Amino acid sequence: QVRLVESGGGSAQAGGSLRLSCEVSGYTYAKPCMAWFRQRPGAEREWVARLYHDVDTDDYDDSVQGRFAISRDVAKKTAYLQMNKLKPDDTGLYYCAMKHSTSDYCGRTSEYYDYWGQGTQVTVSS
Repeated sequence: QVRLVESGGGSAQAGGSLRLSCEVSGYTYAKPCMAWFRQRPGAEREWVARLYHDVDTDDYDDSVQGRFAISRDVAKKTAYLQMNKLKPDDTGLYYCAMKHSTSDYCGRTSEYYDYWGQGTQVTVSS
């Protein structure tokens, strides 16, 4: 059974940093397409970042470009989202997601992904 478990959320001051982790279990492929989404208060869930299958190409929403970085540790089966220069507008529930595919494509919509974590809360104060 595939499981994704996020950790690392919490509170931070504006301008600060947090690192989210997403540990994957029950899945044997080393470098799947992974993504982070967030749901800000009163808003729909939105895509934040993605890490392509196999080649580790990354991509970001404009709102986090230059501040956030997605990465993975293959040996630990863990994906990360390093969040720097945090803003109050980054407050929300953050989810990691994984696609069961070896396709070159790595999507940006919630519907594309097969597996989800339970979410971890990030709160940024001004």
